[in-house]
Formats: sequence, C-alpha cells, structure tokens
Amino acid sequence: MIEALKEAYDAGGWPMWVNTVCLAIVLAIIFERLNVLFVKGRRLHKDHFMVQLSGLVMKGNYERAIAYCDVLSTPLTRIVKAGMIAAPHSDEQTQAAMDEASLRELPRLEKRTGYLAMLGNVATLIGLFGTILGLIHAFGAVAKADPAEKAALLARGIAEAMNNTAMGLGIAIPALIMFSVYQGRTQHMVDDINEAAVTILNLVTNNRRKLKGVAKDEAASGGR
Repeated sequence: MIEALKEAYDAGGWPMWVNTVCLAIVLAIIFERLNVLFVKGRRLHKDHFMVQLSGLVMKGNYERAIAYCDVLSTPLTRIVKAGMIAAPHSDEQTQAAMDEASLRELPRLEKRTGYLAMLGNVATLIGLFGTILGLIHAFGAVAKADPAEKAALLARGIAEAMNNTAMGLGIAIPALIMFSVYQGRTQHMVDDINEAAVTILNLVTNNRRKLKGVAKDEAASGGR
C-alpha cells in the first residue's frame, strides 16, 4: 500500500502535496470538532439537568444550582449558571446575563466547522487543477514524442490527471459529509440552549412573583 501511495504521489506531482496539507487540516478540524460537539457535548443529559435545576430554582436555592452547573461545565450549563448568578436581582439582569453568556458560548460551538466546506471545495479545485495539468502534460508530450513513446507518455499524463482527481474527491467527500453532520449537531445544541434559557428564565420569574406574593401575604397578616 505504501508503494502504491508513493507511486501515486510521484505520478500526481506537486498538487498532490498541496492537497495533503488540506487533508491534514481537514482531519485536525474533524477530530477537534468531534471532541467538542460529541464527546464533551454528550456529558449532559438535558432533560435530567432541567428537572434537577428546576427543583432547585423553585426552592430559591440558587447557590446549589450554580454549584450543579459548575460540576457539569458544558455550554448550556455555563449559560444557565450566568442566569443563576443574576437570578436574585431582577428578571432583566437574569436575561442580560444569559444573553451575554450565549454570545460567548455559541460561537465556540460553531467555530471552524465552516472551514470543512471551504477546504472540501478547495481540495476539489486543486485536484481539478492537477487533472488539467496532467492532461496538458499528456497531450503536449504525445505531440512531440516518437511514436514508440507516445503510449507511455500518454499513460503517464493520464495517471497524473486521475491521481489528482481521486485525491481531491477523497478529501472533499468526507469533509462535506462531516460539515453537514457537525452543522446538524450544532443546531441541535443551540436549540437545546435556547429552550433551556427560556425555561429557566420563566422559572426564575415565576418564583420571584411567588416569593413576592408570600411576602405580601405575610405583611398583610402581620398588619392585622
């Protein structure tokens, strides 16, 4: 296999090496995003988290809610934690704190994923460029060569063209597939974050109204 790869690189010329750099970058992004979106992102079961946190919020136990978010430490829990820190103050401050945390966390979910689509297209174009060069070399050599050498020169040029085509497509196909997978995963995580943020804000608001109602009732009872 190594010999076959060596022959392919020798036949393909310098565009093969340029695409190898693209391949290295694509693989690095794929594994980095895999770790962020699937490995670290799987540590949190959203429904269980929301049930536990809702109980703490309804009791007004914001300190335990903050500690619970710290233990899990995912984008969703960090956004919710920002809201929990501001929750004792006002609804507006709670909303602003979560919005600020969202502006910090959401770009981290989306960063570098777009490069997969770009590099997939670049790899295809570099492969196409290598293909054109191979055909130019093939037909240019055939036009000037002796009849006995024409077949060998034509085969060499076509090999250069096909190796570059295969290399470009071999990089572009997985890059574009993983781009779509990561885009879908990112959108799913963003939807979960938006849902959780609205739910928590509503719980904090309702809990604050409930506590104010209890305080008024106690004040009225005391006045009697």
